[in-house]
Amino acid sequence: MYRRHFLSLVAGLVFAIALLGPGPGARAGSLEEKAQQYIEDLSGQAIKSLTAKGLTRDERIKRFRTMFKERFAVRGIGKWILGRYWKKATPKERKDYLKLFEDLMVISYVDRFATYAGEQLQTTKTLPNNKTTVTVYTEIAQPDAGPPVRVDWRVGVKGDILKVVDVVVEGTSMSSTLRSDFGSIIRREGGSIAGLIKALREKTTSLRKQL
Repeated sequence: MYRRHFLSLVAGLVFAIALLGPGPGARAGSLEEKAQQYIEDLSGQAIKSLTAKGLTRDERIKRFRTMFKERFAVRGIGKWILGRYWKKATPKERKDYLKLFEDLMVISYVDRFATYAGEQLQTTKTLPNNKTTVTVYTEIAQPDAGPPVRVDWRVGVKGDILKVVDVVVEGTSMSSTLRSDFGSIIRREGGSIAGLIKALREKTTSLRKQL
């Protein structure tokens, strides 16, 4: 279900969420500054909430799910990933798919927060893509002193509301990767959304058993 490069994306996304440190400031009061502050606030929330000693796995899952739903444009990301198949899905299929998509993201990532060791990730720059989207560019130093990993955060802005709409690790987009993977499953199932839902349910069930 997942290509090998997605495994690197998972690791990069998790560490980026947990380890972001302060970087160069964007123009005061600008959209860039708001996006950079949003990502830095996200890191502080993750470190405080998800890496506490004595935290049970179930509680960590609960906290991460809440943070993921608050900070990421879950419905928008999920809808974009499904692409043209979104219009073909029934209301129930859409509901089931979005819930399983959320489950997949949470269960895939959550356990890695238990291994946080105080590493830091540096913001390198923040640039607008257009009037509603900003990219916060960051790098994370690797424990083995290898080259830093580049993690780019795409933040969507609608009025006063900011949400992460994509994470790009070393040029690999989380959303684009999942769109390709999910599309392959749907085509393999003869264009059936039900086939994707079944595959996601099996995958999340398998991941739960590994926890």
